[in-house]
Amino acid sequence: MTKVILITGASSGIGKVTAGYLSDKGFKVYGTSRNPASGQEHFEMLPLDVRKKESIQKAIETLLNREGRIDVLINNAGMGITGPIEETPTEEMRGVFETNFFGAIEVMKSVLPAMREQKSGLIVNVTSIAGYMGLPFRGIYSATKGALEIVTESVSMEVSSFGIRVVNVAPGDFATNIASGRYHTPAYKTSPYQKVYQKNLDLMDSHVSSGKDPLEMARKIHKIINDPKPKLHYKVGEFMQKFSIVLKRILPDRVYEKLLMRHYGM
Repeated sequence: MTKVILITGASSGIGKVTAGYLSDKGFKVYGTSRNPASGQEHFEMLPLDVRKKESIQKAIETLLNREGRIDVLINNAGMGITGPIEETPTEEMRGVFETNFFGAIEVMKSVLPAMREQKSGLIVNVTSIAGYMGLPFRGIYSATKGALEIVTESVSMEVSSFGIRVVNVAPGDFATNIASGRYHTPAYKTSPYQKVYQKNLDLMDSHVSSGKDPLEMARKIHKIINDPKPKLHYKVGEFMQKFSIVLKRILPDRVYEKLLMRHYGM
């Protein structure tokens, strides 16, 4: 039986590449975005805004009416945010939490009844290596992804008796358009953070533009889908990005903090 897969945030970046890759592997793939363009992909696109419960429910209902089941949810939709905490508008912080955290939870809640009835299902939450540590000028983004990692651990235990598996996949820097879609607090000329923040903005953009091919994420997710006993946590990225998580576990807090500050020119 062909597995039915739903991928949020599939109009660009990791989501689009993964949707195309899985479709080529023979899966029935539905991608989503807030305003999908018709006929541009070789997988179907559904309108879905993760900030709107009614939009989520309508998309899931449409999929279930067509296919009668949903085997895999890939919670990929997300947005970035940068800025000194002091100077970033709180309403912008809330907006990113609505997308990256609460949005992902609402989509999970909407597919769980169908998966429970099937007695099977897989949920893949796309988080971030940044979610394992607080990074300067990316604290809110790190917090949203770290929060989703923790909630995934909870949900995994809650639904395991129903035959549903839940995993995290945390990417490092990948060559996508996330930089163009993130909220940037401006580097105000009068700001005490201006010089170091601007330096970090330039560094972030260079990391993304020189990042790994999103196809690597698609291949990893494909392997997870085919694994009857997937792990709970996966990291996909450069060696040093993954190793930074190990260092955080073993080094004293302030030593690790100094290493990060040195890396970011602070």
